[in-house]
Amino acid sequence: MKWLRVLLAAVAYTILAQIFHSVSTFLTMEYYLDPKFLPVWSKTMMPTAGPPPMEFLYLTIVFSFITGLLFSIVYSFIATCIPGKGATSKGVNYGLILFLISGIPFFLTNYLLINLPLMLLVYWLVIDGLLLYLAGGVAIANINK
Repeated sequence: MKWLRVLLAAVAYTILAQIFHSVSTFLTMEYYLDPKFLPVWSKTMMPTAGPPPMEFLYLTIVFSFITGLLFSIVYSFIATCIPGKGATSKGVNYGLILFLISGIPFFLTNYLLINLPLMLLVYWLVIDGLLLYLAGGVAIANINK
């Protein structure tokens, strides 16, 4: 495992995550502004009604980096087992694997446990799940080749 590549891949994932989270938030802003859902959001995200404080952004970046680091480390261990010819193909397949073992269970659990609109969960599933995992998988695989 080449730690510099693992760290660079984690940074790339963090950047992609911020982009995808921003797009997702922009497309779903009405759910965040709806007063009936205010009790659902954590005190870290919304200590009061209104936009999240800067601390929330900082934590989002840190948590995205940790996620990217974990995904990059795991990729380094299992890269030879992932089907595909070339880094991009392996990255797409790795992103699909991440989506299947992380994105779909997250969606299903949230649907059962949290009173949120189905469409918001679908946006999260597609944008913050499938699309981010595919792009992140490709970035991680290309950096860790």
